[in-house]
Amino acid sequence: MAGLGDVMEWARHQVASHVPKADLDQRDPDYIRDQLPAVWLLASLYFRADVRGLDRIPPQGPVLLVGNHSGGNVPPDTFVFTLAFCTYFGVERPFYQLAHNLVVSAPPLGFLRKFGTVAANHDNAQLALKSGAALLVYPGGDYEVFRPSWERHRVDFGGRKGYVRLAREAGVPIVPVASIGGQETALFLDRGQWLAKLLMVDRLLRLKSVPISLALPWGLNISDLAGHLPLPAKIVIEVQDLIESGEIAGGDIDVIHDKVLASLQGGVDRLAAERRFPVIG
Repeated sequence: MAGLGDVMEWARHQVASHVPKADLDQRDPDYIRDQLPAVWLLASLYFRADVRGLDRIPPQGPVLLVGNHSGGNVPPDTFVFTLAFCTYFGVERPFYQLAHNLVVSAPPLGFLRKFGTVAANHDNAQLALKSGAALLVYPGGDYEVFRPSWERHRVDFGGRKGYVRLAREAGVPIVPVASIGGQETALFLDRGQWLAKLLMVDRLLRLKSVPISLALPWGLNISDLAGHLPLPAKIVIEVQDLIESGEIAGGDIDVIHDKVLASLQGGVDRLAAERRFPVIG
C-alpha cells in the first residue's frame, strides 16, 4: 500500500507535468506591439505608473534584472515594468520574466507567455540569458510578495541567493530594480507559511505561503489563488546602478547579495520618502 510519501511524489509529478516547457519562441513581439498602447494607457491611468532610470540598463545584450516583489498573485510591479521595458527598448529586444509554475500553467494566463513569461527555474533562466535576453527575476518569490502590508517597504528575499550564482554562471551583469506601491493594492495580513505546511502545498506545489489578506472583491481572501482586484495604488519603479559582471565573477556571493539588497533597499527608501499616503502616493 502506497504511503504518504509516494502519494506526494505522484502528486508533485502530476503538477510538474502540466508546467509548459520554456519555449522562448512563444514570446510574440507582434502581439506585444498590438497590446502595448492600450495596456500601457491602462497602467498609466489606473496605477499612475512612474518608471525611472531605464537608461541604466545596458541597451543590448543579456542582463539579469533583480527586483523586489509586491502585490500578491496580481503583482503590478511586474506588469508595469514589463510594459515600460518594452516601450523603452522596443518589443524586438528579447525580454523574459520568471514566474511561479502555477502562473505559467494556468490556462487563463496563457497570454503571459506571449509577453515572455516562463516558469521560474534555473534551467529556464540560463536558457534565456544564453539567448542574449534581458531576464527579470524576483528572488523573494511568494515569501516576499505576501509579506504583511506594514512591511511594504522592506526588501526581503528570505535568504535566497541563487540569482547571484545564475549571473556568475552566465557571465552577465545584475541591475537591481526597486519598486513601491504593490503591497498597497490589498491589505496583506499574514504570509500563512504555517498554513502552507498544514495543507502540505509547500511540498506539493512549491508554495511556501498560503497568505491571508483583505482584498476586493472577496473581503477575507485565503491563498489569493483566484487573484483579486488590486486597489489603484500608485506604482513607482526605479532602476538602480548596474553591478558589473566582472565584479560578480570575482566577488563573494554573500557580498554581491548584500550589495544587491542594499541597492534595492536604498531605492525603496528613497521612493517611500516621496510618498505622502498609501495608495494615493
